Amino acid sequence: MPDPVARDAAEAESLLSHPAVAPDASVAYGDHPDQVIDFYAPRGEQASAPLVVVLHGGAWRAAYDRQHVTPFADFLARRGFAVANVEYRRGSEIPQQRGSEPVAGRWPETFDDVAAAMDALPGLARRALPQADALRTVVTGHSAGGQLALWAAARHVLPVGSPWRLAAPPPLRGVVALAPIADFAQAVELDVCGGAVVQLLGGEAEFASRSAHADPAALLPTGIATAVVQGRVDIVVPYSVSESYVDAAAKAGETVGLTLLEEVGHFPLIDPAADACAVVAEEIDQLAW
Repeated sequence: MPDPVARDAAEAESLLSHPAVAPDASVAYGDHPDQVIDFYAPRGEQASAPLVVVLHGGAWRAAYDRQHVTPFADFLARRGFAVANVEYRRGSEIPQQRGSEPVAGRWPETFDDVAAAMDALPGLARRALPQADALRTVVTGHSAGGQLALWAAARHVLPVGSPWRLAAPPPLRGVVALAPIADFAQAVELDVCGGAVVQLLGGEAEFASRSAHADPAALLPTGIATAVVQGRVDIVVPYSVSESYVDAAAKAGETVGLTLLEEVGHFPLIDPAADACAVVAEEIDQLAW
């Protein structure tokens, strides 16, 4: 049996071996340098294509930006999708007190940005990428970005009074969450990404109250088609986190599709060189078309 740590390192190396792919257009959705969306035009002759919104992972930490998913965005564009690769504000580089890891996320800025980007996208896409059909929008996200993708589709079920709450469901064809940090309690129990979930919410004192506004497992049912793709040998976000989210959805009366890929870890889901990435594209395709 391959060493799990060695496998994970090799998968990460494969993902990061791809050079960044420049977008066809970049548009700001706010004044902060991180409030930007890169657009990738569908490769082909079609006049109209579904719009896939990509939310990158990286434990909501500042060191990890959208550049590492640009090959994935280009891969989707080559499959005929219009793609919006969203950047958002992440944690500071200052190590947390009594720890060595950079702080994950910013409260409330991380969620402010995702909400603002999603709200602005239809108009921005019309101007920057005329081929994009915003009426056929699918949101996908990897790891921490998977949490944000699920959250973006659940804003209409946020607690009353939440600044990000929508009065009606967002106009999405669906969500494809890739190894998402989708159940905060399970992720904390497993110490996913070195305490990143607790950091995202501002510390243990804020965890309980803010989870109600951010934890996908607490924001159910959404009524929006949702699929989860997960590697069974993922040691970064173990598959039990996804299973816990799917179970929570079932208890809320909603069916969430779960595709578990054998002998696949965390990173092949967004690696164009991996077979798992083609599975992800198929899942998106089933919802988009």
